[in-house]
Amino acid sequence: MTDWTPLATELQQWQAEGLKLPFWWRDDDAVSDTPALRDLARMAQEAGLPVHLAVIPAHADATLAARVTNTPTLIPVVHGWSHDNHAPASQKKAEFGAHRPLDVLESEARNGLNRLQTLFGADVKPLFVPPWNRIAPDLVPRLPDCGFHTLSTFTPRAKAHPAPGLTQINTHIDPINWRGGGGLVEESALIAHTTKLLQDRRAGRADASEPLGLLTHHLVHDASIWSFCARLVAVLMDGPATPWITEKEPPK
Repeated sequence: MTDWTPLATELQQWQAEGLKLPFWWRDDDAVSDTPALRDLARMAQEAGLPVHLAVIPAHADATLAARVTNTPTLIPVVHGWSHDNHAPASQKKAEFGAHRPLDVLESEARNGLNRLQTLFGADVKPLFVPPWNRIAPDLVPRLPDCGFHTLSTFTPRAKAHPAPGLTQINTHIDPINWRGGGGLVEESALIAHTTKLLQDRRAGRADASEPLGLLTHHLVHDASIWSFCARLVAVLMDGPATPWITEKEPPK
């Protein structure tokens, strides 16, 4: 059985020092209402932590819109356009990488937001999640002109505001063993990673004002992934974590 003591000890230190941990949950690749999506929504409700649901605009359907409309714990955000890989075979996958003309990237980002606004109305948040967490640097300053005020990728952010009118809020904990073909990453490694993230913030080695982000993909979860996520969210929320939800208005 995995020892969660290192994380518990670090969280106790946060509480002893009176620190607060802004915490958010992002789940990628939503297109339809599914049993897995309903499991995700139920877990979020039980935990008291809404999920920012990264929706693929080109493939999203009416069943997803109906589910989200009736589920306050699911917050739709924009996940690229069609989640197609345009990178050369020799490079890492990317839909919004620097492999296509900038005006095409900008147009697809804008179309993604417009499409989700049609589906979800005012419920959609102007937060852009590039598939595979990769984005062409030249596109970043253009995102506000496309209607976005928040960008989200993976790993601790380098800057809170990578461009005027744009805030970056990344994710940091991914429990899925992508390189190993799926399933849960070794639980002890996930505990060690999460503990290190918190230690770095408390010691000033990382931006403690950035909300700590859990990244999931409900469509490929097995029982071990669901179980880990439920326990991690519960442990953090029982400690210093407070829910973070993106705003509709751009940063000032």
